[in-house]
Amino acid sequence: MANAKQDKIKTKTVSKASVDKVVKPALKNKEYEKELRRLHVELVKLQQWVVAKGLKVCIVFEGRDGAGKGGTIKAITERVSPRVFRVVALPAPTEKEKSQLYFQRYVPHLPSAGEIVIFDRSWYNRAGVERVMGFCTEEQVEKFLDGTPVMEKAMVDAGTILLKYWLEVTPKEQERRLRDRINDGRKTWKLSPMDVKSFNMWDEYTAARDAMFKATDTAWAPWFVARSEDKKRVRLNIISHLLSQIPYKDLHIEAMDLPKRKIGKVKPTKYPFRYIDEKF
Repeated sequence: MANAKQDKIKTKTVSKASVDKVVKPALKNKEYEKELRRLHVELVKLQQWVVAKGLKVCIVFEGRDGAGKGGTIKAITERVSPRVFRVVALPAPTEKEKSQLYFQRYVPHLPSAGEIVIFDRSWYNRAGVERVMGFCTEEQVEKFLDGTPVMEKAMVDAGTILLKYWLEVTPKEQERRLRDRINDGRKTWKLSPMDVKSFNMWDEYTAARDAMFKATDTAWAPWFVARSEDKKRVRLNIISHLLSQIPYKDLHIEAMDLPKRKIGKVKPTKYPFRYIDEKF
């Protein structure tokens, strides 16, 4: 009973529209950093396993503007090798790419053996922003939704581990984050004219998301949804889930030690180095 009472004090249930959602208190920085450090160690073990076994891993991140995709990807990659964990964030297609088979521009970026490729937005642009903003026809969208499960089945059958994450954010939190991008000089680059145009199209994006899930949430490539109201929690939750989806073992790399260094045989240089001003 005491535990139940404590849980009642620490958490609260939100509106009827999302009765299954429980709001947890914000993670303290110390707790977050401790858990993130532990997960980073596991990601390094995963990295070593993927390289040793020649695995091919493809991770797709999708979600509305401001859902926290970039921060989550950064949390995943900040302590691993960029030669193994490769992030792909393609710009708008060129005129040449627009004339190609839709999936053609994505295929060269798919993982080879020993790679983990993370797509910061992916081929699902067609089911989301392109559809909502009118950059493609409804016929093109329907062809995409029909063909994507087939393409992803081919990827999985060829040995690629495919993980698809959708970061779900509420309208209120999205607006707060977008306004923060306007007011914080460090984040202005994150806000594009497209984000502003999309701001009043919440319902259209909701309908597009639901249609996308209905057509592409398959047994071989399911969508995993993560609530992203709390940036720290969503990062930890996704990394933890990612690790659970790829069987790996600790390869127990033999510990290394530095040899005794011999120094002092060369006289100090007299070259006039151009040291920068030490303002701090």
